This record gives sequence, C-alpha cells and structure tokens, in this order.
Amino acid sequence: MTSDSDLRPAFSPDVPPEPLPTVSTQPPRAARNQAGRAAREIIETLLLAALIFFLVRLVVLNFRVDGGSMLPNLDNGEMLLVNRNAYEHVDFSGSSYYPFDPPQRGDVIVFNPPTNSDKPYIKRIIGLPGEEITFSDGHVFIDGKPLEEDYIPDRTRCGRSDTCDVVVPPDNVYVLGDNRGNSQDSRVFGAVPVGNIIGKAWLSYWPPDDFGFVPHENYAPAAASSAPAVATP
Repeated sequence: MTSDSDLRPAFSPDVPPEPLPTVSTQPPRAARNQAGRAAREIIETLLLAALIFFLVRLVVLNFRVDGGSMLPNLDNGEMLLVNRNAYEHVDFSGSSYYPFDPPQRGDVIVFNPPTNSDKPYIKRIIGLPGEEITFSDGHVFIDGKPLEEDYIPDRTRCGRSDTCDVVVPPDNVYVLGDNRGNSQDSRVFGAVPVGNIIGKAWLSYWPPDDFGFVPHENYAPAAASSAPAVATP
C-alpha cells in the first residue's frame, strides 16, 4: 500500500510544461531559393525570346502571297520570309554603295507600289536603271536583246502605253509578275523607285511542300546588261 508521501503530482509547479509541437507554415529556405531560381529562369527565357524576336525582325519580315500574279512560281497563300536588309546602301557624293548585292534582274522583291494600294506587291525585277525595256512578239527586250524566261509559260504582251517601251530611270527598277496575263506591274504603273523596296523574297516556309529558298533566276548572257544596278543622276 502506497502512502500519501509516495504520490507525486503529474507536473511540478516549478517546472513549466513542454510546449506542444508546431508545424511551420513557412517553406524551407531551400524550397524558397528553388522557387526564386525557377521564376528568374522563366523571366530570363522570356527576355531572351523577346530579344531574339526583335533581332530577327530587324533582318526578316514575313509576308503572305495574296493573289495569283506570281504563278506558277509562287502560289496564292504561300508564306515567305523577306530579307529587309538585302539592298541596304549608303548614298555618298551622288553614288549609292551597297555592302551586299544591289537589286539584280531575276530577284523577287516585295515593295510599296507607286499606286494607291494599301498592301505591298510582290514581283520580279526585269529591268535595271538605264536599260531600255521594250516588248515585241510576246517577249521582253532589254536594250534590244530578247530576254529568255524559261520559268514562265506565258508570252509577255504590253500595250502601247507610256509604261511599255521605256528607259528605266535612275534609282528605279522595272518589275513584272510571273503570271504575265494576270499581273498589275510596271506595264501599268511604271518603274518602281529603289527606295520603295521593302526587301528581297528569301525563303518560302508554308505550306511545307513549298519549303525552300526563293530562287533567283539567271538569264542568257545575251540579255545581260552592262548598266549599273543603280545609276547616278
């Protein structure tokens, strides 16, 4: 039998009870650091993507072919990348200096037409500054020599307007659509100032079947001209 002197209280008033275990609502330091790094990486990725997009836009623009004036070589709805810096040049002492190639015959270009159109046009350069462009027997003549164009199926005709038999002015190019029977081009609105050129068609990327570089057409030596790409006044 236990005496009263052997009984002990469950706790002593002089010793405070042990605190109950608690659960912290704050994430561990390692988890906070990991979340911070993830957020920082996402921001850096977005900034890098924006920078790349901005730099790409400084070099190329994308355009969609609207219409059939460049058939059979470019289809309606075809998506293109256009090199906007292809013809960058510096004007000095009345002459134009090109770090790359100047506009050349056979280039496919996107340009603002000298009309009231609110959309750019896409055509092929046929005549260069200083060259005489004439039409006869369904062919284009450059300085009296026929231009061999095996990339188009149609014959080229032009009426007797002021824009048919012309000498291309300085700092201008003469452009034609590949679909000669259905194209509003220099036969209608005349030569195009080089300053109106937005860029040179570079790459077709849609639809996938048309993926590839937009070809530059070459011509027989008989049609080559010794005229400079951009004549000075």
